Amino acid sequence: MPEGLGYRLKNRLLGPPLTSEQLHEQKLGKVAALGVLSPDCISSTAYGSEEMLRILIPAVGVAAFSLLLPVTAAVIVVLFFVTLSYREIVMVYTKTGGSYMVSRENFGPRVAQVAAAALIIDYSVTVAVQVAAGTAAVTSALPGLLPASVEISVAVVLLMAYGNLRGLREASKVFALPTYLFILCMGGMVVVGLVRAALGDLHAHSIHVQGAVSIGHAPDVGLLMGASVFVMLKSFANGGSSLTGLEAISNGVSAFRPPSGRNARRTLVVMSVTLGTLVVGVSLLARITHAVPYLAGSPTVVAQEAEYVFGHGALGRALYLLVIVSNVAILYTGGNTSFNGFPFLTSFVAHDSFLPRWLTRRGHRLAFSNGIIVLTVIGVALLVASNSNVDSLVAVYAIGVFTGFTMAGAGMVRYHRRHRLPGWRKRQVINGFASLLSGAVVIIFAVTKFTQGAWLVVILFPVLVYALIRINRRYRR
Repeated sequence: MPEGLGYRLKNRLLGPPLTSEQLHEQKLGKVAALGVLSPDCISSTAYGSEEMLRILIPAVGVAAFSLLLPVTAAVIVVLFFVTLSYREIVMVYTKTGGSYMVSRENFGPRVAQVAAAALIIDYSVTVAVQVAAGTAAVTSALPGLLPASVEISVAVVLLMAYGNLRGLREASKVFALPTYLFILCMGGMVVVGLVRAALGDLHAHSIHVQGAVSIGHAPDVGLLMGASVFVMLKSFANGGSSLTGLEAISNGVSAFRPPSGRNARRTLVVMSVTLGTLVVGVSLLARITHAVPYLAGSPTVVAQEAEYVFGHGALGRALYLLVIVSNVAILYTGGNTSFNGFPFLTSFVAHDSFLPRWLTRRGHRLAFSNGIIVLTVIGVALLVASNSNVDSLVAVYAIGVFTGFTMAGAGMVRYHRRHRLPGWRKRQVINGFASLLSGAVVIIFAVTKFTQGAWLVVILFPVLVYALIRINRRYRR
């Protein structure tokens, strides 16, 4: 048959078409999957500890560095139980995972739309947050590019979309390298820093520097060193943003090579251990060096730590720049996690007729092309509307994913009570506790961040759930 101009152009841009029989060839091994699905989660190391300090230092001053580790420990506890919960999910739901499918199978499709709405919001905002943060890192090093922040961010989103439209395997080749470079650079910085601290070569610096956040004062050293419970909860909420992206592996479990459940579980554990280790490491270095957040967001806490750890010599400067480059790369590619998770999620929801069914179709290279295009449009719109500003987005984007954690854990409790497989009581306790913890984090976010943008999510949630149900009602008619 004669080929049209549009089809020939698609072949040139995306490569030769793939057939459905070749779908199994596009599955990911554990190494590639970690590179593709974990950047959003692991990249939060670059700003998790800094976001906690951004709340603590204006409240209690230098005492914030003593409180940082307890707050970090609380975040790690949540990470531990949520990881245990998702280890169960990826083994039970090996074809399609994630909180949406868990909620659907155990509470019905209508209740599952709460999880669907949460994840749609989370994936959409994650693209904008990660890309905006990456652009902020670039413009911090190259201030002359600051006026072009929006254009740079939009160009990066379009590049991500193009890579994913070419197919999952091609995306893994492009986006896996920054993940491993970041892990290597940050891990090396933490190890060198802790060794130097043990040898007495690393010391605390003054936090009274021009451009830093306002410095508070702890009037009395008590249980919370002068910090109120509200301040501690607000700092914990900021640090809880480190866990965003943990859902991606369960949503993309069907992209793993067989045995998909086992491979997904192992990759999930490696990702969580890596995240927890790096977050604790960055917080430890901040505790030692007293790296302080700046109002302009630059230099970042991680950048200051790299400078303190590696020094000002030629080798030290080269290692410092390598850390900065790895941070920029991982923050940009962190947005790519949504390009893998969002199309799978919307295909699940559309298959149940709660979203338009054209989101279920695989495209030229067997990717869910329509879902990729929709996410690209939303991400670009958010970047333009927010002027590529992280502060206007970061306050709200973790609520969606913790709502997903809550629904997933509750759904697995229902699953264990219905099936009563060997060891179900222990698994029920793990999933139930993870659900309670995640629900508590949602409440903390909504209360402490309400005036900083959380009110928008509180309003948008019911509106989006209602819209999904109306779409389903129309399909049924």
